[in-house]
Amino acid sequence: MNVVETELPGVLLIEPKVFGDERGFFVESFQSERYAAAGVPGPWVQDNHSRSARGVLRGLHYQLKFPQGKLVRCSRGSVFDVAVDVRQGSPTFGRSYGAILDDVDHRQLWIPPGFAHGFCVVSDDADFEYKCTELYHPDDDYGVAWNDPALKIEWPIEEAATVLSPKDAGLPRLSEMNSDFLPQYG
Repeated sequence: MNVVETELPGVLLIEPKVFGDERGFFVESFQSERYAAAGVPGPWVQDNHSRSARGVLRGLHYQLKFPQGKLVRCSRGSVFDVAVDVRQGSPTFGRSYGAILDDVDHRQLWIPPGFAHGFCVVSDDADFEYKCTELYHPDDDYGVAWNDPALKIEWPIEEAATVLSPKDAGLPRLSEMNSDFLPQYG
């Protein structure tokens, strides 16, 4: 596998080896020793899988008391995946990184604890899967507005075409956030 460091320290784009022929393909989507050596630590305590239609946008979510590291991938279809540094005091606070994840390249993104995460579906539909380093706690679920202009995210869909949950539609901009509800850097 090839590991690409992004402009956000700690956020890694992982390009696994894909073995394909006329029968289909084989890809190793996770191997604990190899991923740990690449800077993607465990332990892994929860796996999640979502299916969404074109235009669905989920995020940007993060956890505060029980921060989750996430190893994400798109196992069917195509998504634009985004990580945002929301850690107060970080030199890259408010910066984002986005990449297309799909069922052709099988690329993955490692998003460390303290980063907000979201994705939008750019294919007809998509299956999105991710491993988490911490259990999900509903009372520890926070977020930032997906369309906050300060984040400078270049989403590949028109705002009018996005499909959001009511919760995600009401998330505040980063500048509107109370510092008590943002993770600390370091």
